[in-house]
Amino acid sequence: MQSIKTKLKVNNKQKTLLAKHAGVARHAYNWGLAACIAEYQSTKKRLSAITLHKRLVREVKSQNPWYYEVSKCAPQQALRNLERAFKNFFTIPKRGFPKFKKKGKKDSFYLEGSIKILKGNYIKLPRIGIVKTYEILPSVSIKNVTISKRANNWYISFKYNYQPIPTAKERDIIGVDVGINALATCSDGTKFANVKAYKQGKKRLTLDQRRVNKKELGFLRNATQTKNRAKAIKKLAKLHKKISDIRADALHKLTTWASFEPQHHSHRRFECKWNAQKAVRPRDDVSSLAERAPRHHKLASAIADCGFYEFKRQLIYNCEWYGSELVIADRFYPSSQICSHCGHQQKMPLNVRTYDCSNCGFQSDRDFNAAVNLENYVNK
Repeated sequence: MQSIKTKLKVNNKQKTLLAKHAGVARHAYNWGLAACIAEYQSTKKRLSAITLHKRLVREVKSQNPWYYEVSKCAPQQALRNLERAFKNFFTIPKRGFPKFKKKGKKDSFYLEGSIKILKGNYIKLPRIGIVKTYEILPSVSIKNVTISKRANNWYISFKYNYQPIPTAKERDIIGVDVGINALATCSDGTKFANVKAYKQGKKRLTLDQRRVNKKELGFLRNATQTKNRAKAIKKLAKLHKKISDIRADALHKLTTWASFEPQHHSHRRFECKWNAQKAVRPRDDVSSLAERAPRHHKLASAIADCGFYEFKRQLIYNCEWYGSELVIADRFYPSSQICSHCGHQQKMPLNVRTYDCSNCGFQSDRDFNAAVNLENYVNK
C-alpha cells in the first residue's frame, strides 16, 4: 500500500463543513470516553465501539440534530479510535490513558463510501462534494480517506494498492554516512547539505512564542484580545509547520535519490548507531542520546533537528518501492575510526573533521572516509 497526503483547496462553505465533521468526531470521542469512565466505575466493564455507537444513536443523536448534518462515518470512526486507545493502554507499556480532545488541536475525521477521484486534482467526497487539491491525484480507487487540519489548512490522506517498479541502477553498492554538518555523505562523493530548519527559524519561533504568551486569555479579558491571541497562535503554528516541511522535503529528496539510484545500501547513522537485527524505536536512540548528554544541549538540539529516525523510516520503504536492498551496519561498527585505505583503526574525536591515518598517512574528509568504509562493509 502507498499513502498520499495533500493539501485541500477549499472555500468558506467547505471549510465550515469540514469543521462540522471534525467537531462531531471530537464530540463523539469525548462523550464515549466519559461514558466508558462512568461504566467502568459502576460495573468494572469496558464498553465496545459497537455498544457505544448504539447508545450514541439512541441518546445523543436524538438530542443533537446537528449530528445529521455530517456523515455518520465521522462519529463511528471516532468511537473505534477510542476503543483502540483503550486497548493500547491495557496492552502496550507506557501508553497513557485516553485523554479528552480539545477544539483546534489535531482536528481530524474519517470518511468512507462514494469517494471518487475525478480528472486532474479533484476528488468527490460524501456530504462535502467535489473538493480541489493542490496536487494531481493518481487515478485509483479509494475506499476511505482521513481529513485533518494543521496550521489552519486542511489535508486529505488515503492509501491505495501500489505495485513497486524496480529501476535501473548506476552502481551496485553505495555507502551513506549521515551526520550533522552534512546530512548525508555518500561513497561516490555526493553530499547532501543539512538544512538545519529548526536552527534557522529558532529566533523567529522565540519571538512568536513570546507574543503568544503576552496575549491575555479570552475568559479573563475582552473578545478583541481573544482574537489577537488566536492570531498569534495561528502565526506560531504556521512557522512550526514551515520548519517541519523544510526538514521533510530534504529527507524525502535524499531517501528517494539513495533508493532510486544504487542497488544495495549500507547505512549507519551519526553516533546513534542502528541495530541491524531489530528495529529501534526513536526513544531508544535519538531521545536517549540527547538525554545522556545534558551538558551538550546544542549537540542534542542539532541531532533532533536532523530527523535521523525519519530518514531511516523513509529509506526502508523507498528501497522496497524501487527494488533496492538496504543493509544496515552493525551498531558497533567503527566506520569513522577505520582508514578506508589501509584498514588501520584509530580514535576520532568529534571535533576532528579530517581523517589523518597514523599508519599510512592517508588523509580524507571524515564523513567520506566513513561512507567508503560502509560501502566496503557489504563485501565483508
